[in-house]
Amino acid sequence: MIELKKLENASEMLKAIAHPMRIAIVDMLSDNQTLTVTEIHEALKIEQAVASHHLSILKNKGVLLSVRSGKNCNYKLKHPRLSQIISCIDKCQNEL
Repeated sequence: MIELKKLENASEMLKAIAHPMRIAIVDMLSDNQTLTVTEIHEALKIEQAVASHHLSILKNKGVLLSVRSGKNCNYKLKHPRLSQIISCIDKCQNEL
């Protein structure tokens, strides 16, 4: 049986991902990609502050890790298996 705390943590991670921009960010970071906030906001065509906001939410809920490299902060998935969620969603969408 899964512990209640683990279920609560999983729920928080899924809630954090459950936004179109954050799904896009997780998708971009799949396959062990590491990207800066600039690369993310330019690819998604959103303001840097908006990208930073979404990255902060994902980081605070344990979805992303950030690694400082000089002036840049690089983001990557904390758990690479999270990219399978996006793959599953994509497959489900194709079946509709």
